[in-house]
Amino acid sequence: MRRHEGRIISPVRRWYRRHGRALPWRGESDPYRIILSEIMLQQTQVSRVLGAYPRFLRRFPSIRSLARARRRDVVLAWRGMGYNNRAVRLHALASVLVERDRRIPSDAASLLELPGIGKYTAYAILSSVHGLPVPVVDVNIRRLLSRVFWRMPSTADMRDESEIWRMAQRILPRRGVYDWNQALMDIGATICKARRPLCRRCPLTGLCASRTSMTEAPRGARKTEPGLDGVPNRIYRGRIVEALRKKETGFGMEALGREIHPEFSADDVPWLESLLEALERDGLLRLRRGRTLKDSRVVPS
Repeated sequence: MRRHEGRIISPVRRWYRRHGRALPWRGESDPYRIILSEIMLQQTQVSRVLGAYPRFLRRFPSIRSLARARRRDVVLAWRGMGYNNRAVRLHALASVLVERDRRIPSDAASLLELPGIGKYTAYAILSSVHGLPVPVVDVNIRRLLSRVFWRMPSTADMRDESEIWRMAQRILPRRGVYDWNQALMDIGATICKARRPLCRRCPLTGLCASRTSMTEAPRGARKTEPGLDGVPNRIYRGRIVEALRKKETGFGMEALGREIHPEFSADDVPWLESLLEALERDGLLRLRRGRTLKDSRVVPS
């Protein structure tokens, strides 16, 4: 299983020099821009971040400008990225860092105490911002290392995440750790793909334990998200935010329901209220309840 640990470094580095992706945040020296890219990349494909990243920076070019902005404006600038909670946490993070005179902790424990920072993002910041020799494990690296060092039965299988963190630490080179982490991410994202890996183009094909044993996993049943009439709730939440962006005077609750869903009826009121309450907790709107539904109103925060 582990006989190739030391032999993967050279081929990975050669591949990265020739094929590594040119991404605008790579080689960036501004910690704010690095942290922004890391939070945008959480649960989001690089292709979507490439469009949103420069647009967001034009609106909020510095961490101070972000911290001073209204939360609602930050979420509106985030549109198209999904998972608006990330924008809320990013805004809170900016406020905390500005209060601390923009000092970014250089240890994982302190980073994990900050809003919106999990283990992956903490270690990515240690590597990218502080240049520390630490591993980084995202889903692409987890998939790649699982297949290289263990015999995976199918493309759906991966080793336990904690096990991969230990392996990532074990194979960490002595120099060039930032580029090493980025190289593993790129191979995982562009070559060692989830369903149909491009094994013939992989620099580690001769060292991969799974290359001859792994089968393509059958396509499973599609996961269904909570929603209404086949449309996920996250889409409706986005419609609510966009509607309030265009009409700052707000909406009556029934009018807002019809705005985001033409078939809205009285039966859908509990569903709409749950969406509005969640958005209100995130600080994106205010729900003014009247004595009746017609008296209730939704306004921007």
